[in-house]
Amino acid sequence: MGHRIFSWVFSCALAFAVLQVPTAALAQEVRPLAKAQTLYLPIYSHMLYGNLGKSGKASFVLLSALVSIRNTDGKRPLRVLSAKYFDTHGKQLGERVPTPVLVPPYGTLELFVELNDASGGSGANFIIKWEADQPINPPLVESLHANMDGGKAVIFMTQSVPLAE
Repeated sequence: MGHRIFSWVFSCALAFAVLQVPTAALAQEVRPLAKAQTLYLPIYSHMLYGNLGKSGKASFVLLSALVSIRNTDGKRPLRVLSAKYFDTHGKQLGERVPTPVLVPPYGTLELFVELNDASGGSGANFIIKWEADQPINPPLVESLHANMDGGKAVIFMTQSVPLAE
């Protein structure tokens, strides 16, 4: 019984410590206004873990990904022009925004990669293009990755970076 309590307390303390690091690491400076951007967003349709062992292969867990494109400007809309999905090898798998989508001030456009879609691999990504009629606060573009099967949960986030045009 004592071992279970120690394990639970250790797990909770470790989880708390792990959750504290990203909070500080994600603190950002105020970003300059922009009229358009191309963003790179890393996506993991599965995650490798464990040891290679005798088989020479690591284990993997499938992940779903909720992509969130959040308009952080309180006064002006933005248009998401495209969201191209690429696999680990750079092959385009699809276009998730085939026609431009207007995102109102403080609005959010969500895209979803299903848990059973492992086509992207661990190095998948979205290339997202957006524009506005005049310079605005750039959107916050993140992806929440999750798998909650079998009594275990894997949950983490990735954030986009702007690409030079």
